Amino acid sequence: MNGNAITIIILAIAGVASALLFAIKGISDQLPDLFESFRRTRDAWKHFKEEQDEAAKPAVTEEPPSPVTVSADDEEPPAAA
Repeated sequence: MNGNAITIIILAIAGVASALLFAIKGISDQLPDLFESFRRTRDAWKHFKEEQDEAAKPAVTEEPPSPVTVSADDEEPPAAA
């Protein structure tokens, strides 16, 4: 191999490494925004599911019925066995 071929190989390797580093830097710059978006999506999904669970549960606003009192005159004698 002559000197020109070695120089071209070294420049090619350096160019590939430079392009690879540029791509990695671009991806790593986008990661914080991606994680923030994922967090907001997860929080919105949890909030949505909580609203669905609350809507499915009936609201307990009724008061329990008051106990019925029977006067002594209306009481029937026990039946014979």
